[in-house]
Amino acid sequence: MKTKAIIKQFEKSVIPNYVRYPIAFAKGKGSYLWDVEGKKYLDMFPGWAVSGLGHCHPHVVKAIKKQSGELLHMFNLFYMQPQGELADWIFKKSKGLQSFFCNSGAEANEGAIKLARLHSPKGKSEIITMKNSFHGRTYAAVSATAQPKYHEGIKPIVGGFKYVEFNNINALKKAITKKTCAIMLEPIQGEGGVNIPDKSYMKAVRKLCDDKGLLLILDEVQTGMGRTGKYFAHQLFGIKPDIMTLAKSLGGGVAIGATCAIPEVAKSMKPGTHASTFGGNSLACAAGIAVFETIEKEKLLSASVKKGSYLTKKLNELKKKYPVIKSVRNCGLMIGIDLTKSGQPLVNICLADGLIINCTHDTILRWIPAMTVTTQEIDKGLKLFEGALKKWH
Repeated sequence: MKTKAIIKQFEKSVIPNYVRYPIAFAKGKGSYLWDVEGKKYLDMFPGWAVSGLGHCHPHVVKAIKKQSGELLHMFNLFYMQPQGELADWIFKKSKGLQSFFCNSGAEANEGAIKLARLHSPKGKSEIITMKNSFHGRTYAAVSATAQPKYHEGIKPIVGGFKYVEFNNINALKKAITKKTCAIMLEPIQGEGGVNIPDKSYMKAVRKLCDDKGLLLILDEVQTGMGRTGKYFAHQLFGIKPDIMTLAKSLGGGVAIGATCAIPEVAKSMKPGTHASTFGGNSLACAAGIAVFETIEKEKLLSASVKKGSYLTKKLNELKKKYPVIKSVRNCGLMIGIDLTKSGQPLVNICLADGLIINCTHDTILRWIPAMTVTTQEIDKGLKLFEGALKKWH
């Protein structure tokens, strides 16, 4: 089918809850995509950071093919070897977190919210989250998301959440009450604009939780699985969560999420308190195992640091030439570019020229390339980006 026919089919049969670009992709490999007409695109924002190994990584594809011929799904009243193996990878790399598997980041955060309240004493149910956060679109997750625009039209939202300024320990201290049970935040705010906190702040948050007897929930849905240079971004700050959530890159393109917790907290998720029909199915877990194996084999943690530094250096060189770029910040291969004006027109020019990037909060561009991206691909992306800047500027 051609793009126009696919769009017509969508207009008839699909709920129009997304503002879609008039492009239909048919194939992906590494950092490249091809639409149904055969046009090639360089993808520097692969699947909202889902395709952390690039599109259709051979090792993930091989694992999926093998598992699909053996067992696709089995419900969680039985044991499954792939689920146990993937949980063991997370347990080892997180230094002791146990996992509950689900299907998305929003579900993982729902599980984290439930677990925090299940574990806490009666009367302590309030969770403090951060302004500009993003935790998902399901009801509790979107209620935890401290951005009013996501609450429009769906009130009343789920109660029990309080919002404070990110990277402000004094504001956080003032917000704690006798009803508070947990503090929930992203180690680096992704959708919020690649906002990177001070190391001292993250350490102070951990200490505050310890001193007040609160649980620390870290949403690592976007930051987890290596792109910051560590398997989990909290490891950059020298702290450990009580509860952590994962999704996006965990499955290499296959839908999977995980709510992870220290054993002392995890035991509060007793039989009957939480479940997921599809969570931890053999196919998704086989993909997750392949992601861990690939990160190890291809040394992608160190590669993310090296390539992220290179890309950031080159973007800063463009900043000197184009005053519309205010600042560039990064943590590994999470890059945010602050502009002096709305960035969506620039994103549109890039797309027309064959480069995929993202704009969030109107004036912030995001580059979150695959950890497998090459220096040559980065250079090509930069060339396309500068060409778009010249047209737009």
